[in-house]
Amino acid sequence: MRKLTFVAIAVLAGLLAAYGSVALATSSSGVTSLPIAKGRFGEIDVKSKTDIDTTTRTYFWQAAIDTKGSSDLEILQNTIVPGGTFGWHSHPGPSLVIVKSGTATFYLASDPTCTRHDVPAGSGFVDSGGDVHVVRNEGTVDLVTVVASLIPAGATRRIDQPNPGNCGF
Repeated sequence: MRKLTFVAIAVLAGLLAAYGSVALATSSSGVTSLPIAKGRFGEIDVKSKTDIDTTTRTYFWQAAIDTKGSSDLEILQNTIVPGGTFGWHSHPGPSLVIVKSGTATFYLASDPTCTRHDVPAGSGFVDSGGDVHVVRNEGTVDLVTVVASLIPAGATRRIDQPNPGNCGF
């Protein structure tokens, strides 16, 4: 009987802990996501260097991607209605974000002053992964983004996070 009581208490404690962690997470609202493509890659070790000014041999564009282990590349389109939000979250790897229409407004949990960062249509930004942030549509038209995320194979692309309390919303 004593063992059964201990097991019941342990299970109840686990359920309460799980409920508490879900209750603390902030969810998205007003967001529709359309998956475009997902593919798995083995280890990536690629470097690219392009001479973008053939008259001057010293001006090069460069890029490098170096992963350890397999990766998933996920591409999706997000539409956020005015007043909508992704909620506080993070990603396990980098994302390249293109703003197709509207203005993306994002805030970082690590910024105690809650500085607003606006990214207008036709621009993009890089989320290096690991940082807790929120993206909101504080404009009057739909915000549409296209996102390419490179993450560890099999990982969840989005990790819900609790509100850090540094912003007044």
